[in-house]
Amino acid sequence: MSMSSEGNLQAIEKYIAAMPSLPTTVSKVLEICNNPNISPADLNHVISLDPVLVGRVLKLINSAYYGLGQQVTSLVRAIIMLGINTVKNLALSTAVLGKFSSRNQYQALNMEGFWRHSLCVGVAAKMIAKKRNMDQRLLEEYFTAGLLHDIGKIPINAVFPQEYVMAISVSDRERIALFQAEEKVLEMNHCISGEKIVSAWKLEGAVGDSVRFHHTYTDYDGVHKDVLFSVIAANWFANIMDIGFSGERHLEKLRPIIWEYLHIDKYFFDGIEQSVIDEIEKAKIFLNI
Repeated sequence: MSMSSEGNLQAIEKYIAAMPSLPTTVSKVLEICNNPNISPADLNHVISLDPVLVGRVLKLINSAYYGLGQQVTSLVRAIIMLGINTVKNLALSTAVLGKFSSRNQYQALNMEGFWRHSLCVGVAAKMIAKKRNMDQRLLEEYFTAGLLHDIGKIPINAVFPQEYVMAISVSDRERIALFQAEEKVLEMNHCISGEKIVSAWKLEGAVGDSVRFHHTYTDYDGVHKDVLFSVIAANWFANIMDIGFSGERHLEKLRPIIWEYLHIDKYFFDGIEQSVIDEIEKAKIFLNI
């Protein structure tokens, strides 16, 4: 069984502190994108210092995902066409995936299944936002928040693999949500561990809130309810459809507040499974998963 919750938390903090921080360019992109007066030229200036990121942005605008039919070779034009928010979220997603997807020594969670689940939540959250006619330029925020919502599972999985296997089977046996099983076995859960990553990497805003609150949403009174609730509904869909595997064996019932707020019901997801799977494949290509 586990040590004290304080000892466990310290072990997780130590693991997070030892993780390579986000690339300077990405931190800088996040920082300047928080300024409401930022222009595409400012963003161009920062991104052009990082050839890998330049490649990613151009690859995205020229991918089948956007289906433009003409080659865009100018970075500033790509930024204008994609929108600052999309570029910010692309930089963030690829940087985080780069930190995590290569470490494959995990025993409890199969990383391929984990990222497939995460991509599914990102894609489905974005579809909900589209259906609700949210601002086109904000759609990537929904995708990124969905993609990263479960990131707190990664340190737990790496530091306490045996205990995590145990938590997954407790969840299955007792028919409780995984975060509750984590609390029984480890006296902490993946939202708490996720919060440590959020503060280490300064992932403010909707993405950070989705990591922190996707299981404690009834207490949430922040400004990102729209993204958070979309991610929660998308997470429910990914688990019920068994797309990927996030360690959840028992489906948590969603409170009516989620469906009421979003003005959709669970039947919204009927018939979109194939489009979700197609979008996951596209997203895998440009995120290099």
